[in-house]
Amino acid sequence: MQTSFANASTATENGPQAVTRTAGPTLQEMRPAAYEAPDAYAELTAYTLSLGDRRFIHQHVVDTYRAQVHGPRDKPIGLVQALVGLYLHVDRGFDGRQVQRVHKLLADRRPRWPVLDLPSDRGPMTVRDVMAHAPGPMRDAAIEAWAASTWRALSQHRGAIEGLLHAHGILSAG
Repeated sequence: MQTSFANASTATENGPQAVTRTAGPTLQEMRPAAYEAPDAYAELTAYTLSLGDRRFIHQHVVDTYRAQVHGPRDKPIGLVQALVGLYLHVDRGFDGRQVQRVHKLLADRRPRWPVLDLPSDRGPMTVRDVMAHAPGPMRDAAIEAWAASTWRALSQHRGAIEGLLHAHGILSAG
């Protein structure tokens, strides 16, 4: 697996860059199937924001969807933050508020974000599967299952995510 790094400040230091369109697939063609459900995602985020729950499951919805729809032209920060959130939640048991705090800590530190290769398979569940459940405990359980299945599909990046979290003192060694 190849990992390179991007610095969030590079674009502003170098100014805007011209983009030349070459032959090849369009951005929409390169996106995974999950991207085709923005209405379901909007409905799900409205639902989770209305809960006002202490666990803040809304954060898991945002991270899971971002991990599934991240495309090759998107900035690395989006995918890395999503994988940080999924890792902390699924593997470490962090709730949404705790994940949100880590996202802020990392963003404030402006680290070099690893550029990660992505598989085309990002898990068997999508936002549409979650929305097939009625609001309440069944939908909340589906959100948890969706986050877990997405993290399992992308967990080959566990080492890169743990390394980033260790490097910034968010996880202690050991």
